Amino acid sequence: MDNLYEKRGTEELEILYRDACLIAINKPSGLLVHKSPIDRRETRFALQLLRDQIGAYVYPVHRLDKPTSGVLLFALDKETAHDMALSFRTHEVHKEYLAVVRGYVEEKGVIDSPLKQMLDTKIQKREGVTKEIQEACTYYERLGTVELPYAVSRYPVARYSLVRLLPQTGRKHQLRRHMKHIFHPIAGDTKHGRGEHNRLFREKFGVHRLLLHAHRVTFRHPVTKKTIIIDAPLDHTFKSLFKHFEWNHVMIPDGKE
Repeated sequence: MDNLYEKRGTEELEILYRDACLIAINKPSGLLVHKSPIDRRETRFALQLLRDQIGAYVYPVHRLDKPTSGVLLFALDKETAHDMALSFRTHEVHKEYLAVVRGYVEEKGVIDSPLKQMLDTKIQKREGVTKEIQEACTYYERLGTVELPYAVSRYPVARYSLVRLLPQTGRKHQLRRHMKHIFHPIAGDTKHGRGEHNRLFREKFGVHRLLLHAHRVTFRHPVTKKTIIIDAPLDHTFKSLFKHFEWNHVMIPDGKE
């Protein structure tokens, strides 16, 4: 279920950071960044909601998938938008994610696996737009594990890991596709995940979202040149799972590795 945000009615977006040039929000799962042909039925978008909330135009400089929550950054003028978009494209912005994935992953690892470009619209497909093979690299680190007394598929118990994901490139659905590639798909992923595990989270824990959260963004401010670190708190769903799985003691590392 991707439309969780609609249940919140007119709730204001959580602003994490703001200065004269930039503003960042904690995007809820189920909210599109801006109008897109990917989902023509949607009528609510982070860009429009934030613009109406602060009474000023905002410019998107990157994006998060609709079901992904966390730090979403906007510029407040065109020049800053250009500078920040360039920083994202040249990988000068450091992004950190938290995810719950199937199974016990290795303590640390690197997924260096090219990904075929994903087309955004049916029109692109009809027009024969070429799907290019793009380099893609993700670092990961296991922060916690849990074993649950529920049989899934041929296994008598269900095992999951809390992981910290550090994408080194910015491909569409990169983290979701990379975790699937190493056979540890993200829980709640209806496109790249496993249905039996998604059902378990829905039925046992009431989880109806992708368990992927953009936890932290670090970058050099385009005007002041200072290092800016923006953290996004976990939502109720993640906090409930952390408590149930006894992950509240988990230490999330700071800074770039």
